[in-house]
Amino acid sequence: MTAQGEHATSTTAADVPRRNWAGNVRYAARAFHRPTSVDELRRLVAGSNRIRAVGSGHSFNRFGDTDGDLVTLAGLPPVVDLDRERGQVTVSGAMRYGDLARHLHTQGYALANLASLPHISVAGAVATATHGSGQTHGNLASAVAGLELVTADGDLLRVDRDADAFAGMVVGLGALGLITRVTLDVVPTFELRQYVRLDLDREALDEALGSAYSVSVFTDFRSPRLREVWRKQVADQPLPPADWLGTTAADAPRHPVLGMPVENCTPQLGEPGPWHERLPHFKFGFTPSSGDELQSEYHVPRAAAADALAALDDVAHLIAPVLLVSELRTVAADELWLSPNHQRDSFVLHFTWVDDTAAVLPVVAQVEERLAPFAPRPHWGKVFVTDPAELAARYPRYADFAALLRHLDPTGTFRTELLDRYFPR
Repeated sequence: MTAQGEHATSTTAADVPRRNWAGNVRYAARAFHRPTSVDELRRLVAGSNRIRAVGSGHSFNRFGDTDGDLVTLAGLPPVVDLDRERGQVTVSGAMRYGDLARHLHTQGYALANLASLPHISVAGAVATATHGSGQTHGNLASAVAGLELVTADGDLLRVDRDADAFAGMVVGLGALGLITRVTLDVVPTFELRQYVRLDLDREALDEALGSAYSVSVFTDFRSPRLREVWRKQVADQPLPPADWLGTTAADAPRHPVLGMPVENCTPQLGEPGPWHERLPHFKFGFTPSSGDELQSEYHVPRAAAADALAALDDVAHLIAPVLLVSELRTVAADELWLSPNHQRDSFVLHFTWVDDTAAVLPVVAQVEERLAPFAPRPHWGKVFVTDPAELAARYPRYADFAALLRHLDPTGTFRTELLDRYFPR
């Protein structure tokens, strides 16, 4: 992803991304780095007045941008340390979930859930509370049992669930330090089947969302009916009946974005397979989603699902022309301070927009206005325009995180312009 004609400031930084995955953010860093050891990273942090880490770049805003030093941790020695007795695995922060999942499966273990694409890094996904779906499953950060990070003074800090303010550090937006290792809870490996059902009535949405291990519903806001339901069920559970909730079974594989190649998607049609080849929508070796896109996402209380969706009916005519697809999911509550699922089970409305910022931002504002009665919490890595004061009011521990940020980074080493907007010094 290095832009043509640009050169790194050191011989180890040639493949540090200069843009995010979608291409809508061009990083403003003065220098790019790829350290090959934790000690080198510590020296780099200690000697910088402004530094940020870039993971897979699958973020659509400037929380991760900096005018200082940008560093990838992908050059650090890989770590996968499985602790069978504790039921945990410690991995490099830069490791991608797809790589980790394959290794765990060969050892007889699994993660309880995965996001829709396995290409994202563990540290980046955790720091932004990225998630999969399932009424009983928390977001990916809820599986974190420990962290190792380089703090603003270059020290190496290790914390676990017993540490003070641990719940404030997990979803840390990259603002508390550079995460070098993450310890995650694991479970025994398992198999799933994936079925796609077509044309769901909105009145059946709640039942559909709770019908399987992981469920995603896709719509385009061009019709009051919901286009597709992707059900990922445990392999030995009974098959859905032919007339399940009035839908029909897809007779061929589907891609969430119409017109995109179905070969990019994980196997459907009920073919059983390992968890890591069914929970994501997209295969590890293929380009996820459409590539040329923007994304927004809002978490509202689970009980408000039908009302929140209905609240967007008045602006459906604005949404549809700039929308590639919308995905509806559920996520279980957790206690992490900046998690959009903090202390409430959530219904999630995700929007994959066309790659046109000028056209999309006014529609995003309209979506946020209609969802405001439900206190929506935006995904930290997506496009949103929420007023900082409004956002702060939606998180009971927002002020506590701001205090933790000032304590761990008093000089603003990990600060960015967008962080300063939402967490003023």
